[in-house]
Amino acid sequence: MDRKLCIFLFALAVSVSVVSGARAQTRAQLGIVCGDPTARCRTRENFQPYELPFETGKNYVIAESKPFYAVILRSVKLNADQSNCENAISESDRTDTQAMFPHKMVFVMRCWESGQNSYSNVADGVSFIAVYAGQTLLQANAFLKTVTATGKFKGASVRRMRVQINGT
Repeated sequence: MDRKLCIFLFALAVSVSVVSGARAQTRAQLGIVCGDPTARCRTRENFQPYELPFETGKNYVIAESKPFYAVILRSVKLNADQSNCENAISESDRTDTQAMFPHKMVFVMRCWESGQNSYSNVADGVSFIAVYAGQTLLQANAFLKTVTATGKFKGASVRRMRVQINGT
């Protein structure tokens, strides 16, 4: 075979390999949030009761959900040393609130630790309790009216966020 043809075929094989590799390295799909605690969720058992579960796929180390909306009911600024993070929002506060909204997952961000959920669009050093409010702003604003009507959560607000987990 002539040298130019060999070089051309080699270059063609390399470019096909690079394109195939680029396709294989596409970003993993973002997981769907399990916003209703009474509905089936394949990965629910991988999460603590106070965490918002989402579909992580198999063999994940780092995973992220699709964007969603939550109603932030209350937030607490943590001490600089985070010594109050475990007590900032109690589990009984969460379960009492969950009873008010049986088909909307109530979740809490206490302290960030590797392997636990964290949430985007939240300031560092803040703990919060929130309720899943839907995938659209329209759903979230409608649910905010329901929350406000209870009269128990002054200053509740809608926030767009993602759930993230980093098990490294």
